[in-house]
Amino acid sequence: MKFGMNLLLWSGGIEEEHYPVLEMLKETGFDGVEIPLFAYDVAQCAALGKKLDELGLERTAVTVRNEEDNPISPDASVRAAGVDLNKQALDCCQALGAGFLCGPFHSALGVFSGAGPTPDELGWGAESMRAVAEHAETCGVTLAVEYLNRFECYFINTAADTARFIEAVDHPNCRMMYDTFHANIEEKGIADAIRACSEHTVHVHISENDRSTPGTGHVDWDTTFDTLKETGYDGWMMVEAFGLALPELAAATKIWRRMYESEEQLARDSLDFMKSEWAKRA
Repeated sequence: MKFGMNLLLWSGGIEEEHYPVLEMLKETGFDGVEIPLFAYDVAQCAALGKKLDELGLERTAVTVRNEEDNPISPDASVRAAGVDLNKQALDCCQALGAGFLCGPFHSALGVFSGAGPTPDELGWGAESMRAVAEHAETCGVTLAVEYLNRFECYFINTAADTARFIEAVDHPNCRMMYDTFHANIEEKGIADAIRACSEHTVHVHISENDRSTPGTGHVDWDTTFDTLKETGYDGWMMVEAFGLALPELAAATKIWRRMYESEEQLARDSLDFMKSEWAKRA
């Protein structure tokens, strides 16, 4: 098992000013970090990758899609823009040395049609993602497609939805991730959800129900860790928490109040929580 920290707690773009955060996370004992990719600067990513190599931190990456580059849009040019930007994100992953690109890059974040996904949208989504997966293969990157709760997305909302989508894409470089925050909202049963997608799951986000420190809320952690162990999961457990550091992200994630002592304390407590829970099941 590898334990990591998503850097969105600090910023939507990691630059030299954030290098002390990387050093702190390494000293804390994390195996790696998750890099937000919202601007696709290959040279900057290469420099960041070099710094992470120096620190001995592995890395994954996360990106999203928006209305103007929605891979399930009825407008073919908009779908093409989404595919192109996802490919640019993969080029950045290659420069970073990131083996996984995760996130809800299957459709536009926070955009709704007023209904569930149509057969056309499911078809467009699979076609768009297959093109991205083919590029991922050339970059040596695996896609970890993320489902979101119904308040953030309508395209895929459950583990079973996502497993069906991955099967429709039908490419070895297109897999999925499981996120405890979204599952806590959408799934009828946590154990059944993890089992339903275990064949396709290559990445896990550890996120509390209020998006603060894992282990301090009401997510069913016992069932979560028990079932991940039962199904043989042995990839990343990546902490995803949000705060007030980035105003546009705070607005998007609906974070209006500070729910932890400090970012550093959240990181330390989260790592201790994950390691102790996994050790119980060794």
